[in-house]
Amino acid sequence: MLRRLVLAAVSALALNGGAFAQAPDWAKVRVGVEGNYPPFSRMGADGKLSGFDIDIALAVCARIKAECTLVQQEWDGMMPALRAKKFDMIVASMTISDERRRAADFSDPYYDVPSRWVAKAGAFKDHSAASFKGKKIIVLRNSPRAKHVADNYKDSEVLLVAKETDIYLELAAGRGDIGFGSSVVSNEAFLKRPEGKGFAQVGNTVRLDGGGGGVGIAFRKGEDTLRLKVNAALKAIRADGSYKKMADAYFDFDVSGTN
Repeated sequence: MLRRLVLAAVSALALNGGAFAQAPDWAKVRVGVEGNYPPFSRMGADGKLSGFDIDIALAVCARIKAECTLVQQEWDGMMPALRAKKFDMIVASMTISDERRRAADFSDPYYDVPSRWVAKAGAFKDHSAASFKGKKIIVLRNSPRAKHVADNYKDSEVLLVAKETDIYLELAAGRGDIGFGSSVVSNEAFLKRPEGKGFAQVGNTVRLDGGGGGVGIAFRKGEDTLRLKVNAALKAIRADGSYKKMADAYFDFDVSGTN
């Protein structure tokens, strides 16, 4: 009787993902990506994903010899979808922060670029709190940049948007005074385009603190086998030159964060 009870308990644990369940071998991996953050990720009219994040994800999958499926996900739902096992890792330009480390584990950083303010050319001399007093700041919600704005610009109105590219759409439409986003995305997706005419980056680059260490790949807490595989893959693609080749296709400066 005791033996039957023990076997039943073991079977129940295995069926419910308990301690005796077989660990995944990671031959198949689902990757959460965004598609609204050019040049890191974009969704083409044909539904095809492209960009630096996408190239990194595919290169890592090839290195760990995994069959990967890219799963497009809106930014706000990234972490909930990871926890719900909609995908196994996130490759979506997610900045590593102390707050995010409480919800997920991260790989080593695979790139690091600063933030920049963008406004009408000549509208602001700097990006001090005094300069922005009474002005409306546009920033991506649920991001370290949004926290930075909330912590340091308490006398400003804030417009939170769902996608990085929405910062510049709202700015061009006159629904805010200044935007805060990626130095790369603001330049590539806005300032170099016709709709960015008359706008410019304001002040110096901004490096956010708060536990940041660049941009990493996110995993569910405790998925150490997959995380270590990915770290080894990132190290390998840097060593063999394939990382630089991918980066050079998008950037004319070093985004690696190693210098």
